[in-house]
Amino acid sequence: MKIETSRDALLSQLQTVTRVATTRSAVQALSGIQIQAADGAAELRGTDMEVGLRVPLEADVTQDGVAVLPGRLLLDVVRALPAANVSLELRGSQQDVELVSGAATFHIRTLRAEDFPPFPEAADASAVEVPAKEFVATVNRVARSASRDETRPILTGILVSASGNQLNMVATDSYRLSVKETVLETPLAGSFEANVPARALQELARVAQGSDVDTLRVAVRQNQVVFGIDGIVLSSRLIEGQFPNYNQLLPESYEHELRIASPDLTDVVRRISLLAQKNAPLRLSFAEGEVTISAQTPDVGEASESVPIPFNGEPFEIGFNPEFLRDGLESVEAESLILKLISPLRPGLIEAGDESGFRYLIMPIRLNV
Repeated sequence: MKIETSRDALLSQLQTVTRVATTRSAVQALSGIQIQAADGAAELRGTDMEVGLRVPLEADVTQDGVAVLPGRLLLDVVRALPAANVSLELRGSQQDVELVSGAATFHIRTLRAEDFPPFPEAADASAVEVPAKEFVATVNRVARSASRDETRPILTGILVSASGNQLNMVATDSYRLSVKETVLETPLAGSFEANVPARALQELARVAQGSDVDTLRVAVRQNQVVFGIDGIVLSSRLIEGQFPNYNQLLPESYEHELRIASPDLTDVVRRISLLAQKNAPLRLSFAEGEVTISAQTPDVGEASESVPIPFNGEPFEIGFNPEFLRDGLESVEAESLILKLISPLRPGLIEAGDESGFRYLIMPIRLNV
C-alpha cells in the first residue's frame, strides 16, 4: 500500500473515524484504524464490533494494499505533521507504515490486519432514501432518553420506523420517554423498522451534520442496519428483543393541561437546578396562576423562582429529576409547550406547542414533606 494525501484531509477523516474505535477490547486491532487502498481509491475504517464507520479519503494511490495502525497514535502523529502533504507506505518486511511529511519521517508498527473484522457492503438497492435533515433532527430530539444501562440492552436503542410520509423515533430508559413523529414532505419509496443503538444514531447525526447531502440511505438487514451518506458508510448491529409498547405508557387523560412559554420555564429550571445536587429533586409547586420551582440540597443551599402559568384548581406539588426535566424542556424546540399533569405520583407529559409531534413523558419523584 502506498498513498499520498493532504494532511488536513487525512486529519479530518481520522477525527471522524477514530470516534468509533475502541480502547477497551482484548482484540488490539479494534483500537486501530484500517487504511485500505484499492482500485485508485482510499478509505479509512474503524469499528468497536457494534458500530462500524467507513470514510473515503481523497488520495493518490500508487499501490493497493491494507494496513491497520493504532488509531489514537496515528491521529496524534498526523495532527503534528509539519507539511501540507503526507505519504503513507506499507513496509511489509518491517511490519510498519512509513509516514513522510516534509522533513519528518515516522515508522509506525502495524496491528494484525487479520484481526480486523470485515465490513458490510454499502447500502444496497433495497435501501430507503430518507431526508437527512429531518432524520438528524428527529434523532437529536429523542436520543437523550435512551438508556446507558447495558444490563437492559433493549432500552439503549432508539426505535426507528419509517413508512409513507411518516418518520417516527422512540427512546426510553424507563424513567422518561421521548417520542418524535416527523411528517415528511415527500412519501418514502419503502419502509423499515429497527431498534438501533442510540450511540450509532448519534454518530450518524454528527457525520450527517458535516455533510451537504440532502438524503441518506438506510438498509435494514437481518441483524444489522447500514447507513450511507456522502460516500460515508456507517453500519451497526440491531438490538434484539421486543421494544416496549410505548403507547401503553402514555396516559389517556390528564387533570391539568397548561400552555407555557417554553424559554421562560426552561431558563428557570436551568437556574434552579444548580442547587439540586446529590440526587435532590426539583420541586414544582402549583398554585393559582403560577408555579414555583425550587430545590434544596443540605450543606449546599436552596433556590426558588416563580413563573406565571394558567393554573386553576387545588394546589399541589410534584418532584422531578432535574436533569430529566431539563432534557425534556430543551428538546421541545418550540416557543411554547403544553405541560400535562395528573397528580404528584403520576407521570407528567411535555408536548411541543407547535404540533411538531414531540412528546416527552417523565416519571415523578416521591417528595418528602
